Amino acid sequence: MTRRLPALNSLRAFEAAGRCLSFTKAAVELSVTPAAVSQQIKQLEDYFGVALFQRISRGLLLTDAGQRLLPGIGDGLDRLSDAVRSTHLLSEANILTVSVSPSFGSKWLVPRLETFRQAHPKFDVRIDATDRLVDFERENVDVAIRYGSGVYPGLCAEALLSNYLFPVCSPELISGPHAIRTPQDLQHHTLLHLEWKSLSETAPVWDNWLRAAGVSGISAERGPRFTTETMGVQAAIEGQGVLLASTAVVSNDLARGNLVRPFGSMQEAVNFTYFLVYSPERIDDPRVLAFRTWIKHESRIVVDELATTSVT
Repeated sequence: MTRRLPALNSLRAFEAAGRCLSFTKAAVELSVTPAAVSQQIKQLEDYFGVALFQRISRGLLLTDAGQRLLPGIGDGLDRLSDAVRSTHLLSEANILTVSVSPSFGSKWLVPRLETFRQAHPKFDVRIDATDRLVDFERENVDVAIRYGSGVYPGLCAEALLSNYLFPVCSPELISGPHAIRTPQDLQHHTLLHLEWKSLSETAPVWDNWLRAAGVSGISAERGPRFTTETMGVQAAIEGQGVLLASTAVVSNDLARGNLVRPFGSMQEAVNFTYFLVYSPERIDDPRVLAFRTWIKHESRIVVDELATTSVT
């Protein structure tokens, strides 16, 4: 059946103007100029051969024809919007969007994603790398991995990895001249610093770590500073110094031998943990269930691997 219809833009302009009784407000809603709205309305009035609005000093009034047309156009646009939305959701039914901090995402999550794809080939993962908290009600995010205390009101939060800070360095620094054998040997090496955003002033940093290790005569203030862990980790891999790093961010490089822990089990706990966070409405979503099972399994593997990465 052939349908003779006016231009969609004219119908949208009429519906917005009729609902707001203002060309200016309709223009703001449609992100066009009031003149563009007026032109679209004129085209629609020419199409029907009747006036749809009565211009008055205080704004607009719908004519009888306009009042008869508005409800049907509004309902039609709503149905069209619903059809577009449902089709869009259908096309993304197999896409899982994960919000994660750039450091954790690049150093921990991304290197493991291939195992998720192999286990769940029908699901595709979209990574949204950001440090900000997301709004699950307003944003297209299915799950988030967040570093904190686990207090996320109204959301499900499951602990993944307890976090620790410990010194790491290139394997080259534990042999040869000034080999790192004991914490006191750090006096011959550059200390690399991370400018933590999430931790309190009492967080384990070099000053606290050296004091706890009973080391004296070493300045905990000197050395390069990095605002992201990934840059600090890369500097340590390149042999530029010793970094006080966190469990999750260096676990891959420890397992691969890019970094070593020169002092074995000497570490300090951090009062924050990595959590998997999601809306209770997604608890039965097959994508979320699959990702939840997978990432908890991967987290257990990391805990086991870290137990074997110290240097004796």
